[in-house]
Amino acid sequence: MRHRQMPIRMKGMARHATFAPLAAALIAVCVFLSGCGNGNRIIIGTQTFSEPKILANMYKLLIEDRTNMKVKVMPDLATSTVVLDALTRDDIQMASLYSGIILDNYFPIERTNDRASILKQAQEGFDKHYGLKWFDSYGFENTYAFTVRKELAEKEQLHQISDVKDKAQSMRLGVDTSWLEREGDGYEDFQKVYGITFGKVYPMEVALVYNAIATNKMDIVVAYSTDARLKQYELVTLEDDKHFFPPYDASPVIRKEVLEKHPELQEVIDLLIGKLDAKTMIDLNYEVDVNKRNEKRVAEEYLKKVGLLK
Repeated sequence: MRHRQMPIRMKGMARHATFAPLAAALIAVCVFLSGCGNGNRIIIGTQTFSEPKILANMYKLLIEDRTNMKVKVMPDLATSTVVLDALTRDDIQMASLYSGIILDNYFPIERTNDRASILKQAQEGFDKHYGLKWFDSYGFENTYAFTVRKELAEKEQLHQISDVKDKAQSMRLGVDTSWLEREGDGYEDFQKVYGITFGKVYPMEVALVYNAIATNKMDIVVAYSTDARLKQYELVTLEDDKHFFPPYDASPVIRKEVLEKHPELQEVIDLLIGKLDAKTMIDLNYEVDVNKRNEKRVAEEYLKKVGLLK
């Protein structure tokens, strides 16, 4: 994100969505399962993109393998806000969320781009205001990222965003349309922080930026840091050396009452904490988004590869 409102803002999705149809669907599922979160059954909700679906299926496999609980994955909840609504209502009991969503004013916070501080505030705030246990990060974040073609990065020795400063006036920048107008972490503030203004800026749908740079229609684009197309098009992400973009560390989140009732889940959830870096997540997303493979199969193969499943 971002997949957040991504960024999830997908990191850019619309924050609010009509909840009634979703609620009806969730209620139907709950009836089918004889009650959401009751007994030994839980539902893990996910947003619409592949990343949280893969993570949800990892936990489904791990929980069912190591406990006597049954898990249902509820995919395609429109935004992080919808996921939080579902968690609050107990329509789902667990999900993966991104620390930077606290910037969307769910509760009072101290605004900062420090990753540790944002994560801590997410953990404390969602505990206090929502009754949710927010775990430490999986080990990666899904945030905005300036990206260039591999050959350009090698030719011009581009490793971090500051490296493009002397070349920016001759570069074509492709960006998500909404990023140009964002307050706080949009183009105007970026120019102030980095002192960089690109020669030409082309707003477009975020899905189009990857092909635009891959086909040399753009020199640099603002992408998402765990998107499968980074691997597909051999793109290089530049380090945000001035820490301009807000952090969006991914973490598992669960209703505290469920964890209290099933303390055995703590050990299972901890299995993935700190174990997934950005490259790993890009590779897993690539299998689903580019190779068109099933999220559960991709999750299962990875868990077997790292020795968490037999």
